[in-house]
This record gives sequence, C-alpha cells and structure tokens, in this order.
Amino acid sequence: MSFTAFMNGMVSYVQSHPVLGIALALCFLFLMFRRPKLFLGVLLLAAFLVGVFYMITNMASSGSQHKRNLLFQEEKKSE
Repeated sequence: MSFTAFMNGMVSYVQSHPVLGIALALCFLFLMFRRPKLFLGVLLLAAFLVGVFYMITNMASSGSQHKRNLLFQEEKKSE
C-alpha cells in the first residue's frame, strides 16, 4: 500500500462522513488555539502512529506477496 493510496483512502472517508471530518477539524482547531503544546504533542503522536501503521502494512503486504510467489512456484513445479 503506497502512501498516496493511504491518503486517498483517508480523504475518501472524510468526504463520505463530513460530520466526523468537521468535528475532528474543530477539535484540532480548539486544541491549536487553546493548548498549543498539547496540540503539538497530539500531532506528533498521530504522525508517529501513521508512520508505524504504514510500515506494518507495507511489511505485511511484502510478506504476503512473497508467500503468494512461493505458492505459485510450487504449483508450477507440480504441473
């Protein structure tokens, strides 16, 4: 899964659920103006978690692709 596909999925989700998107944006604006330190912490934590999630999905997809290739090679040998 590429980063572009991940971002497209997020944008698509927010477009299909506008109330949730507006509520999240208002929460972020509130935190940014009322407690900038907390906002920065939440933003950095979210960026870190997105990075970890991206790495996990990327490694899982390469592992499943490798498994598919091994199974395909095994089927090809048996023919």
